[in-house]
Amino acid sequence: MDKSVSVPRQYRIKERIQENPKTVSLVLDGALACTPGQFAMLWLPGVDEKPFSISGADPLMFTISSVGPFSKALHTLCSRDVLWVRGPFGRGFSAGQGRFLLVGGGYGAAPLAFLASVLLAGPKGASVEAAFGARTASDLLFLERFVNMGVQVHAATEDGSKGTAGRVTDVVAPLVRAERFSLVQACGPEAMLEALAWLCASAGVPAELSFEAYMRCGIGLCGACEHSGRLVCMDGPVFSLKEAVDVGSDVL
Repeated sequence: MDKSVSVPRQYRIKERIQENPKTVSLVLDGALACTPGQFAMLWLPGVDEKPFSISGADPLMFTISSVGPFSKALHTLCSRDVLWVRGPFGRGFSAGQGRFLLVGGGYGAAPLAFLASVLLAGPKGASVEAAFGARTASDLLFLERFVNMGVQVHAATEDGSKGTAGRVTDVVAPLVRAERFSLVQACGPEAMLEALAWLCASAGVPAELSFEAYMRCGIGLCGACEHSGRLVCMDGPVFSLKEAVDVGSDVL
């Protein structure tokens, strides 16, 4: 590992974007060499340090939903405030040619927007569709951003306020079974990933699944994210379908 990634770097907030009532994107005043699906540790001295997926590399961007004390503290940051970043860490998503289906649940859409931009910018360009699910229409993330990239978007909401009424897997199931895609790439709640893993395995479609875990150090030293002999911070957070099944229910 490049030792420089374990040393926090100071950035300043360049722009704060309110994505929905619970979520903001913090755009920083610099770039970071990273791949979609990797994460970084965000640090506010005297407050805490936590891992977050990267939603943009140049400029560096993090999309953060307010779910706990640290994320709420990040929501208070404004232009020119300082944020310390350590990383990038972990293994990200694959990129290349083919037909890709990106599946996001809740704020799992954040790293997938970064991934879509990389896939579409490839030498020959990839074919990309996306499916997103959330509780309500106001909870959906980045739909307009994907549409502006020319990506066909399928949406599902549990209350039926936008797209299909139900869960995102209700939308994904017929798409996967139609064998239109060479790879499914997903990020979201564990229940969604478990259902998606079953769908892809039964349809014989390869998949890459990004898992969340409690990560304290990000570099495989503390062992906090260990599951069935694997360290999510080092071996993941993106796992192939076979790896995800091998890890078992501790991750799924």
